Amino acid sequence: MSLTTPYYLIDKSKLLANMEKIALLRERSGAKALLALKCFATWSVFDFMRDYMDGTTSSSLNEVRLGHERFGKETHAYSVAYADYEIDEVVSHADKIIFNSIAQLDRFADKAAGIVRGLRLNPGISSSSFDLADPARPFSRLGEWDVKKVEPVMDRISGFMIHNNCENGDFDLFDRMLRVIEEKFAPLLKKAEWVSLGGGIHFTGETYPLEKFAERLKRFAGEYGVEVYLEPGEASITRSTTLETTVLDLLNNGKDLAIVDSSIEAHMLDLLIYREKAKLSPNTGPHRYMICGKSCLAGDIFGEFDFENELKVGDRISIQDAAGYTMVKKNWFNGVKMPAIAIRELDGEIKTVREFTYADYEESLS
Repeated sequence: MSLTTPYYLIDKSKLLANMEKIALLRERSGAKALLALKCFATWSVFDFMRDYMDGTTSSSLNEVRLGHERFGKETHAYSVAYADYEIDEVVSHADKIIFNSIAQLDRFADKAAGIVRGLRLNPGISSSSFDLADPARPFSRLGEWDVKKVEPVMDRISGFMIHNNCENGDFDLFDRMLRVIEEKFAPLLKKAEWVSLGGGIHFTGETYPLEKFAERLKRFAGEYGVEVYLEPGEASITRSTTLETTVLDLLNNGKDLAIVDSSIEAHMLDLLIYREKAKLSPNTGPHRYMICGKSCLAGDIFGEFDFENELKVGDRISIQDAAGYTMVKKNWFNGVKMPAIAIRELDGEIKTVREFTYADYEESLS
């Protein structure tokens, strides 16, 4: 296949490794797994993921509709705030709706009377090392905190969503935080029928103690008599996708620089937001280069990496882990060419499923 870079390449064999761990966890724990569309919403592989997961969870009207129409199965709707003009359509696509506040529950409970209703709880702790992403940061707007305020509305809801794990690959930390949740919200949990523990738990990692995690979830479900949900985003697609780029130019301004036909701001924005560098593998050798994007942003830099051989114009560079919070955030900054989307099938064949043109760029504006 000769596909012009840049493009995202989803490798189904690597995606399958994550799916199999999710399936094993579902079997051992009894918990359900919903794909978090805020992290990954490339629906061309939904038919593949559907066999291993129970449905989707969303953060907006567009996401809940996409989950309902493209993934199917169970569809959870959540939003920090629903607008009057969208609530009816949200409800039409959802099996469960989770309100962020009691005020939103009060406002829309009647309109959502035909589906299962829940409320987000905020336990006041999280695993996030970034204030920007910390749902338990001071003055957080994400969920209700006060048990006494929630108890009077239990007749209108049947469950809760608690999302406080962020890039958490530490089972012991998960366990400690879950104990805090149990201590704080036990009176509410005992009245619930279901509890979603959200996403941000890296249980598909190579060294994660999956059996201990399954046992803990099963024990939690039994203790409170609830059905447990997880909302894996990054855990579903980690290590499955690359951003394929080509070197366009080389220069030295005190360091060896290589400019590629992509942009961290346009194509891997999450890395720029959190001041993290991209991943290359292997990252070894005597030749170090700063890999730079082609936009006009001075800080459009993927990072510094080591190579076995000197780079030359036309060389291919594969940037790793380019699925989670990247494809959903891609944008048209500088009008830089949008990466196509390709899939490597289990038999090794690569298929292009989407290419973007000038018309897409023009139509994104007015």
